[in-house]
Formats: sequence, structure tokens, C-alpha cells
Amino acid sequence: MKLDSPVLGVGPLAADRLEQANINPTTGLATDYLNHFNEVMMLLEMLPAMPECAEDVLDWHPIDYEDHFETSGFSDKKLAVDAYHAAPVRLRTHLEAYVAEINAVVLLAQEQIRATEDLASSAIMIADTATSQIKPLISKASGVIHGHLGADALQSEGEEAQAEIDAMFA
Repeated sequence: MKLDSPVLGVGPLAADRLEQANINPTTGLATDYLNHFNEVMMLLEMLPAMPECAEDVLDWHPIDYEDHFETSGFSDKKLAVDAYHAAPVRLRTHLEAYVAEINAVVLLAQEQIRATEDLASSAIMIADTATSQIKPLISKASGVIHGHLGADALQSEGEEAQAEIDAMFA
């Protein structure tokens, strides 16, 4: 680690400063990022009653954590990005894995919307399928941001650690 690398809880990333900016001082992550996914989930939920929301769903695109903050109206965007870089790697890795899953679900829903000839009759199925998958993933991502890894993440870490140990003795 470089000596000039920001460290959570120290200097510009002091806990009180992070809390004031609505960034978790322990993880260095901000729930504001999840707004990007909550927005498309709400649009998908509205799709059956308002098929015209399809255009907004199709306009949605994946965006990574840093780009979200750099292009958002978040008041402490530089602090959010710096804290993200100082966040524990395992938390960032788990967050990015959940984000990749959410992105895949939304991209599949977009493909289904584009492929359907009768959106009115398909909207309920597309919306229900997508949102039933997205909601738990957003919840898991929120857990990571708050420093809580779910059982599936902990199991995955255990399997990775065991694989590393096995490789050393092979």
C-alpha cells in the first residue's frame, strides 16, 4: 500500500466526515449508489400498468460505482470515490458481484421488452420476474454497504480460502 493512499477513519476519510456525507464510515461505501438500481426496479414495477415506462427501462444502462458518483448530484462525490478506493477489497468485490447480477437481470429484461410484440400481455411476467430477482440482490448489496455479508457470500469466501489452501498442498 502506498503511504499516501487514503485510509478509512483517517484524515480526509475520518469517520465523522464520512457519516456527514452519508457514507458508511466502516465500509467506505454509500447507499446512494443503489439509487441507480432502485430507479430501474421502480420502472419495471410500473411497466404492467404503464407500458410507456418501457422506454425509460430501455434507456437505463449499467454504471459502475465510480462513474455513478462522478456523474451524480451527490454533494461529496470525490469523497465517495476516495472512500470506495479505501474500502476493504472483499467488500468491494462482493458489492461488484451483486451489481453484476443486477445488471444481468435488467439487461435480460430489456432484451425481453425489445423482443416482445405485445408488451401489454408480457409486461407482468417481465416485471415480476425481473423485480423478484432484483429486490433481493439490492438488499444483499445494501448489506455489503453496511458491512454485512450474507451467508452465500461467506460460504463463497470459505470455498475460495479452502481452494487456496488445497492449491498450496497440491
